[in-house]
Amino acid sequence: MLQQIAPYIGYLASVFLIISLSVHGDAKFRIFNLLGCICFIIYGFIFNAWPVILTNTILLFINIYYLNIYYKHIENFDLVEFDGDEKLIEKFLAFYGEDIRKYFPEFTIQQFKNNYNFIVLRDLGIANIFSANVSAKGDATVAINYTTKKYRDYKVSNFIFEKEKNNLIAKGVKRIIYSKIQINNFSTLLNRNGFKQIGDEYIKTL
Repeated sequence: MLQQIAPYIGYLASVFLIISLSVHGDAKFRIFNLLGCICFIIYGFIFNAWPVILTNTILLFINIYYLNIYYKHIENFDLVEFDGDEKLIEKFLAFYGEDIRKYFPEFTIQQFKNNYNFIVLRDLGIANIFSANVSAKGDATVAINYTTKKYRDYKVSNFIFEKEKNNLIAKGVKRIIYSKIQINNFSTLLNRNGFKQIGDEYIKTL
């Protein structure tokens, strides 16, 4: 019986390893790689394949070791405001321009003028760039809220919309509004952060 299902366990292990090489973020890579190792270990026991068992057991503990470091590490987040004419901002937009256009195709650097702009630093690395036009009644219509692929694990959005909530309120923000969503995955992020879809807009009241 076990030998009959063994090929499917092997296929599942391969799928997990392929996914691990396709996802963004160290934690996701380690988790899917770990699942693949577990499946290969089971596969190895079924066929008494000790080289497979030994190799994947070592890899399993390596993944556990790095996941432990990842989840114990306390990252430093910081919010830094900017005007929009800084060279660093221009270089950031140029470097990530192609990916930014997938999410915010209508965004231009000129939109920074008179907007509330900031970057989010994560252990001193630029993880996110945010800009919104804040109306007199407190509606902040987002022009861009772009997180680099390395940091797309929801920690940045939680930092902006929850931990820095009081900072947004101090800037006169009462509601955050996304008027156009280009990517389905982005709407998933907004739903996870408490935004409600009203017509074509996603709105969060602070």
